[in-house]
Amino acid sequence: MDEDVTAVTAGLVCAHHHLYSSLARGMPPPPKVPANFLEILENVWWRLDTALDLDMIEWSAKLGALDALEAGTTAIIDHHESPRAIEGSLSVIADAVNEVGVRINTNYGITDRHGVDGAARGLAENDRYLTELAAAGASQSGLRTGMVGVHAAFTCSDDSLAAAADLAARHGVGVHIHVAEGPDDIGVEDRIRDLTRDEWLLIHGVHLPTDHGLRGTIVHNPRSNMNNSVGYADPARFSNRVALGTDGIGADMLAEFQLAYVKQRDQDVSATPDAAWSWMASGWELFPEALADSVTWSYSTIEPWHVAFTPTIRAIDVDINGEPALRDGVATRVDADEVRAKAAEQAVRLHRALES
Repeated sequence: MDEDVTAVTAGLVCAHHHLYSSLARGMPPPPKVPANFLEILENVWWRLDTALDLDMIEWSAKLGALDALEAGTTAIIDHHESPRAIEGSLSVIADAVNEVGVRINTNYGITDRHGVDGAARGLAENDRYLTELAAAGASQSGLRTGMVGVHAAFTCSDDSLAAAADLAARHGVGVHIHVAEGPDDIGVEDRIRDLTRDEWLLIHGVHLPTDHGLRGTIVHNPRSNMNNSVGYADPARFSNRVALGTDGIGADMLAEFQLAYVKQRDQDVSATPDAAWSWMASGWELFPEALADSVTWSYSTIEPWHVAFTPTIRAIDVDINGEPALRDGVATRVDADEVRAKAAEQAVRLHRALES
């Protein structure tokens, strides 16, 4: 192979991210060791999202976007929650990600965990942001879009689920919702089946029956599912389109593809890299603007049978929306050292809040 030859592809898409979790690295241990998935939520993620303020959200989003850019991911579909800093949070995220140069689709994940008023405020933030996007119109150039978010059905009343579906329909977008991730959400398909539409993103689907009858794209997050010990989704069994996300553990989609493949093969010796590659490629159907972006890689052949067995493939140059965003592995629109330093400062604030 000629080492001087490099491959060029479209920008990659992370079909499910939690940018607010970018500051979680190095966070203090939870007050008790979680024994199951619900305790992971209660003792880790629900404590973290409650501690967030708008400054933390801004720098967490910038750090997550920078990580994505350096991995050749030019479009992120984000799912956000910050119950003490709801109003304006989606615009803060969009501004921060776009400043790095990356495309963003974000939403606020409503929940009744903080009462009816909390759910209503989450819906209002989705409505405000989507209205803001509609007013901006074509000037956004595909750099920011949105959906309506739902945390998970088991944390929402039927009325809240119906309200989210209605708001999404009024704005002509889909709903982005965690579905059957853990055993606490088993049977969710019966609650949302009549609400779902083709534009919906159904995240995880680990405990969905194969014949669930839900409309929408199922987003597989193998690294997160393994980390949370919730089981294997076996996404090849679904007739729905399947896409690939990270659930907040970075946005390196080539690495996520590699893990998706080896996890599938661990369950089925006949599996090849092609299925997992098709899941990653589905991101372009969800965020087609990324097809106009350009990534030059450190390796000569970006295709499933090469990437599955080739470690540390890096993005060298990235152009987004026709403008340079990465050159020789270095971000061109922001100072990467400053982003990481400012994010570290906010992480210290966040971790202190968690300790208290």
